Amino acid sequence: MEIQNAFVGKKEQPLPEEVAAALGPTMPLWIEFIDWMATVAGVPTQEWSGVCAHKYGWNLKLKVKKRTIVYLGPCKGYFRVSFILSDRAVAQAKGAKFSKKVQQALTEAPRYPEGYGLRLAVSKVADLAPIRKLAGIKLAN
Repeated sequence: MEIQNAFVGKKEQPLPEEVAAALGPTMPLWIEFIDWMATVAGVPTQEWSGVCAHKYGWNLKLKVKKRTIVYLGPCKGYFRVSFILSDRAVAQAKGAKFSKKVQQALTEAPRYPEGYGLRLAVSKVADLAPIRKLAGIKLAN
C-alpha cells in the first residue's frame, strides 16, 4: 500500500494547524512519538524537509546532530514513519520480535545506496511500540 503524504504539492512548510487538520485523530500519537523521541530516545532536533514537496510532500525529520533517525510523513488521518536502516540494523531488527506485518515490511524493504528504506503507517496507539523499538535499533546502529 502506497501512503499518500497530505502535503504533496504544497510549496511552503505546513503550519502546525495544517498538520493537525491532516492527521485528525492521530495528532496525539504524532505528538506522543515526537515527545518520546526527544525525551526518552534523546533525539531532540526536528527539521521539516520538502525537497521534492511537489511530488512527495513534506516530512518531519527527527535528528541527533546531523544524523536523521526517522522521517515522519503526515497523511490524511494517519502518518508514515520511515527509516533508512543499515545492513546491521536490518539484521538486528529481523532477529527481534515484531508482528508479522513489521517482519514483512523489513523483508520487503527496498535497498538504496544509503540503506534499506522501511516505511510503516501509524494509525493507532498499538502502532507506536514497534516504531519505538525500531528507533532504538536505528540509534544503536
